[in-house]
Amino acid sequence: MQEQESQQTEKVEAAETSAPEPLQENVAQPETDAKEVNQATPASAQPDASQIIAQLEAKVQELQDSFMRAKAEGENIRRRAQEDITKAHKFAIEGFAEAMVPVKDSLEMALKIDTPSIEALKEGVEMTLKQLSAAFDKNRLTDINPAPGEKLDPMKHQAISMVPAEQDANTVVTVLQKGYTIADRLLRPALVTVAQGK
Repeated sequence: MQEQESQQTEKVEAAETSAPEPLQENVAQPETDAKEVNQATPASAQPDASQIIAQLEAKVQELQDSFMRAKAEGENIRRRAQEDITKAHKFAIEGFAEAMVPVKDSLEMALKIDTPSIEALKEGVEMTLKQLSAAFDKNRLTDINPAPGEKLDPMKHQAISMVPAEQDANTVVTVLQKGYTIADRLLRPALVTVAQGK
C-alpha cells in the first residue's frame, strides 16, 4: 500500500517536472508613438500646408462665384420688377381707355348731324349713356347715390348744408351730385344735404 502511494507521488512529481512552463501572454501591448505612425505612413498620403491652402483658396473662389451669380440674379429680378411697375403705371388706364373710345365715337357721330331732331338727340344721348355705364361697370367704377333718409356716411358722403326736414338728424335729404368708387376705393364723395333734425 505504501509502495503504491509512493509510486503515485513519484508519477505526479515527474509530471510536474516534465510539463513545460505555461506561456505568459503579454497583456500590455506596446504603445505606438505618434512619430512612429507618421514615419510609417508615406509622405504622399499626408497633405502638406500648400495643398490645404490651395484647397481653401479654391473653396473661397467657388463661394465668391456663387455669391456674384446670386447678386447678379437679384439685380436682374429687381430691374425686371421695376420695369413691370413702370409699365403698370404707364398703362394702368389702358383698359378704361379702350372702353371709353366707343363713347367718344358716339358723341362725334351725334355732332356730325346737321339738323338733329329732339328725339334723335335724346336717343343718341341715351345710347351714349348706356355705353358709358357699361365702360364704368367693366372697370369697377360704381356710383354712390344715397337714398333720402339714409344715414350720413362721412366715408362716402360730403354734407354741403343742413336743412330742416321731417326726418332723423344727420340723414340724407337730397343728393346734389353722385359720388363714385373705383374698386372699392373712394374716387369722389357724394355731395348731399342733411337734415337738421326734428
